[in-house]
Amino acid sequence: MNRMLTMLIALLLGATAAHAEVRKFEMTIEEVEIEVAPGFKAKVWGFDGQVPGPLLVVNEGDQVEVTVHNLTTLNHTIHWHGVYQTRTWKSDGVPEVTQKAIEPGESYTYRFVADRVGSLWYHCHVNVSEHLALRGMWGPLIVRPRNPLPIEKEVTREAVLMFSGWNSEVAQTYGEGGKPGEVLDYFSINGKSFPKTHPLRVKEGDVVRLRLYAATIPVAFHLHGHDMLVTHKDGLPLQSPYYADTVSMGPGERYDVIVRMNNPGLWMTHDHIEHHTTNKGQDMGGSMLVVEYEGIEPDDFYYHHHSSTEPYDPNFYLGESIRRGPGLHDSEVHKGVPLE
Repeated sequence: MNRMLTMLIALLLGATAAHAEVRKFEMTIEEVEIEVAPGFKAKVWGFDGQVPGPLLVVNEGDQVEVTVHNLTTLNHTIHWHGVYQTRTWKSDGVPEVTQKAIEPGESYTYRFVADRVGSLWYHCHVNVSEHLALRGMWGPLIVRPRNPLPIEKEVTREAVLMFSGWNSEVAQTYGEGGKPGEVLDYFSINGKSFPKTHPLRVKEGDVVRLRLYAATIPVAFHLHGHDMLVTHKDGLPLQSPYYADTVSMGPGERYDVIVRMNNPGLWMTHDHIEHHTTNKGQDMGGSMLVVEYEGIEPDDFYYHHHSSTEPYDPNFYLGESIRRGPGLHDSEVHKGVPLE
């Protein structure tokens, strides 16, 4: 009996290990400029030269190695926010605690096991009040579970929304900002303020998973015309999912919500912290986007006919990247312009 039990355990462990892989990636940190809103540009340190940084997707149990090359003029690290770092604490990314900061021109390799699932993220941990809060040094990390919940298996479309704020007074000067009493005057989703946020296009009958990240600011996310089923907090499934039409988050928090697209039309989503829907005090800006149902014909006054300065990109909310599965996925729509 004991021998049979031992063999059974070995088979189960072997089956589990068979799904895990060693995944190696390389990432750069670059000095670039992005246009957040019409007429407002910010100098950032972009992971792979983009904001948000590239989407990293791995499977539960994978052994992950990420080599980071610092091509900027200041020190940086990467903290893998939400990763347990079991027996790999030296890859936690805290300067002068778990590692020396990555100096200009240097590289560092992070190694960890993806032993916590869900909507995680990564960000710089050097001078976080500037590098993280004002310079775009953050990106999404999704660890796919071996055994997804039944509701997760129903999902037909996914989107990542990362919320952040900006201070136009210091946006063009590295080393400034992140001071007490600082006033943020632009607010964005995936590095863009309305009307530069792209529409989120869906079909009637879609089951959409929104991965909401309060990267640098508090958020009260509201979706018109629909209820949201809140299923996960900080990547972890809730024992008792609940419906809401507004989801409040503090900086660093993540919520996953699932929406059944059963009400065709054009529907606004926005932050219900009122000044977060402005661009330097001007209304109809900031953390807003429009959900567009397929087959709906907008009127001539619809903002995307005249206000948007960018062609529509179906990967603005990283849904196309998520579909590609495990990998480090750059996104051209989020790339900045290299600084000379």
